[in-house]
Amino acid sequence: MKLGIGIGWRPEIADAVEALPGVDWVEAVAENLCADHLPDSLVRLRERGVTVVPHGVSLGLGGADRPDPGRLAGLAARAELLGTPLVTEHIAFVRAGGPLTASPVLEAGHLLPVPRTWDALGVLCENVRIAQDSLPVPLALENIAALFSWPGEELTEGQFLAELVERTGVRLLIDVANLHTNHVNRGEDPVTALDELPVEAIAYVHVAGGIEKDGVWHDTHAHPVTQPVLDVLAELRSRVDPPGVLLERDDDFPSAGELAGELAAIRSTPAATSTVRGAACRRTVRPAKPVPTAGARDRTAVAQTALLSSLVAGTPVPDGFDHRRLGVQGRALAAKRADVVAKVAPELPEILGDGYRKAFLAYAGNRPMSGGYRRDALAFAELLLVEGRPDDEAARRRLTLWWQDRTGPRPPRRATRLVRSARAALLGK
Repeated sequence: MKLGIGIGWRPEIADAVEALPGVDWVEAVAENLCADHLPDSLVRLRERGVTVVPHGVSLGLGGADRPDPGRLAGLAARAELLGTPLVTEHIAFVRAGGPLTASPVLEAGHLLPVPRTWDALGVLCENVRIAQDSLPVPLALENIAALFSWPGEELTEGQFLAELVERTGVRLLIDVANLHTNHVNRGEDPVTALDELPVEAIAYVHVAGGIEKDGVWHDTHAHPVTQPVLDVLAELRSRVDPPGVLLERDDDFPSAGELAGELAAIRSTPAATSTVRGAACRRTVRPAKPVPTAGARDRTAVAQTALLSSLVAGTPVPDGFDHRRLGVQGRALAAKRADVVAKVAPELPEILGDGYRKAFLAYAGNRPMSGGYRRDALAFAELLLVEGRPDDEAARRRLTLWWQDRTGPRPPRRATRLVRSARAALLGK
């Protein structure tokens, strides 16, 4: 199916998206849509014949656990509601722990890379097949950006994606900004990745902006698209004419004129002329496939839980990882967590003022998120109140009222909180 040029639909820029010329289709974050009701803006776009593709972020198909049936049913319902030709998700894990490791479930609040190993590939493929059987339309999976590498990887990114497609028949959503990110952060050549992956399986392409700080590229989706990212798009177009190309922007939204300019730059990016390659010119050398071994899920679960615990709970860094890069990733996860909590509970930064961010990062330092951002906001407020904060009595009173409106008649005492924490640890929640 030919999609054309699209843009990520977000509530903050809904009016601008509707008015932009030359937008053939849009993509909406699936978890931000109700399963039985669409925002008026998307209704109007659909009435104009604009295709809307739901883009999931929470399935965690690269995780050790099998996909949650409830999350799959929710994604399927959104696909039916939108009448979409496909749905998309990520090659990533977003949570770890639980029954496979007899430990509490940890939420990353972010897309984290899976190790490019045969074990992880086998788990991913089984999870993808489960998802495919549960969805009413085809599934496409996106390569993600990463700040760090796993030790002991056995395949390149291109080889990993090629094996995934061969084993499951899944389509690919190739993010050229993520290929650039992995070039800066992990030294991986995007040209090599494009040579090795099956370009004929591409459903569409993402383009997004980012920024480099201290030698690390942050895929922010909050900055303009850079020329190196457009160069990777040109390389991809020299191999295949992708069915669709979409601009992503998730924060610090620019004017409609700037969005139109970025779309124009994407539309006018030609195929690279330095090398002319196609599917027949890709490298044909494939890694030898090992004999499948039992216990892949258990091994994957242990490895992912140890890594995520290090990132969000301050446990020791697992052997073989770059300590500095994991520090950067851990701080990025905490910062994102603070930003999202501020969005879902905007009263908290209003009540706490300039002290919000410092207080939240101190809270998050050794308290992993385990129940979503709204519960995280309540737990943060609860901790402050238990500790008698904030110092300003009026602010503390406002925080108490905010907490009471959303939970119960009064904040729990310290002993109650300790009992709750112990019970949650015992139950693995």
